[in-house]
Amino acid sequence: MLKQIEGSKAIADTVAACRPEVICAYPISPQTHIVEGLSAIVKAGKLAKCEFINVESEFAAMSVAIGASAAGARAYTATASQGLLYMVEAVYNAAGLGLPIVMTVANRAIGGPINIWNDHSDSMSQRDSGWIQMYAETNQEAADLHVQAFAIAERLSLPIMVCMDGFILTHAYEQIDVPEQELVDKYLPTFNPRQILDPADPVSIGAMVGPEAFTEVKYMSHMKNLQALTVIPEESEKFAQVFNRDSGGLVRPYKMQEARNVVIALGSVLGTIKDVVDEMIHDGYSIGVLGLTTFRPFPFEAVREALTAAHNVFIVEKAFQLGVGGIVTENVRSSLRGTATHDQTLIAGLGGRPITKQSLRTYFEAAIDGRVEELTFLDLDKDLAERELLKEKVGL
Repeated sequence: MLKQIEGSKAIADTVAACRPEVICAYPISPQTHIVEGLSAIVKAGKLAKCEFINVESEFAAMSVAIGASAAGARAYTATASQGLLYMVEAVYNAAGLGLPIVMTVANRAIGGPINIWNDHSDSMSQRDSGWIQMYAETNQEAADLHVQAFAIAERLSLPIMVCMDGFILTHAYEQIDVPEQELVDKYLPTFNPRQILDPADPVSIGAMVGPEAFTEVKYMSHMKNLQALTVIPEESEKFAQVFNRDSGGLVRPYKMQEARNVVIALGSVLGTIKDVVDEMIHDGYSIGVLGLTTFRPFPFEAVREALTAAHNVFIVEKAFQLGVGGIVTENVRSSLRGTATHDQTLIAGLGGRPITKQSLRTYFEAAIDGRVEELTFLDLDKDLAERELLKEKVGL
């Protein structure tokens, strides 16, 4: 149903339509409105057979989700930033146990210094936790990805993070076709857990594994994650058939036909990038965009195939590895190993700094002309930073 609605409210309505049986809630901006919306739905009796549990911390939220999922319930929670870090031990346990929990990550910068605005440092910090990670470009895609997330997680018996940019998407009011209950029920099957704690049929879940078998367990987890590269496109196609719109999948090319220069990014910044690319194409540039919807597992083959005609690749990232550089870049380089394609990394939007069309166009034009370094920080006040670094160096 098409509504003028806040992104967070649309996600709450969509998650409710997926009929979760346990919702674990602890508020942290900018995801708070999502669990608030779900609490109102549950309190009003609009979501049958669902237990809404207010917990004392993010660690407790994930712990309760683990217990609920292990007992055979469809479980959901949401978090952001330091909240995600606080639940990290349990995050790894959920993946290691193969529990199909769905969690919204309303992306927000990790301190210090303290910052409540958007970048991708929180979810990127958990890229190796064993969770599937999908990134939404728009609020419409965020809603659609949540429906697909439950299906993907439950087919694979793996947890999944649906990442949507905090404030930029979560607090934006716009027209969204909120998935209707009838169509969600048609698309999403009843949860049939692969493993379940049942007193009538006792089993152990999460038992200790020693050195004699730990490698094999990790190998099996790795192979299960790789299965997502097949399941995700299948669920995207199935979703399109039921809802009559395309979303999800592994990668989303935009005006890529024979483009010599390609911009790669994930999340809401893709909208701004596409506007810049449209203007540049109009002005005669050969340039396209490759949006990454799925980041974990990384779709190496899909990326490599999409970049067959590219001579230059510019990766725009809203997080990076201190002392190393781009996070997404390393994965893209692996996809392009053995090709002649050149890549440059642009770090942008850290801590919520605006990413403007003008700044992006200036960078893309310079990058096409070969006038940028391998790693660039968009709109960096380098003189200020270098002066402060010099002060510290003098004190050594």
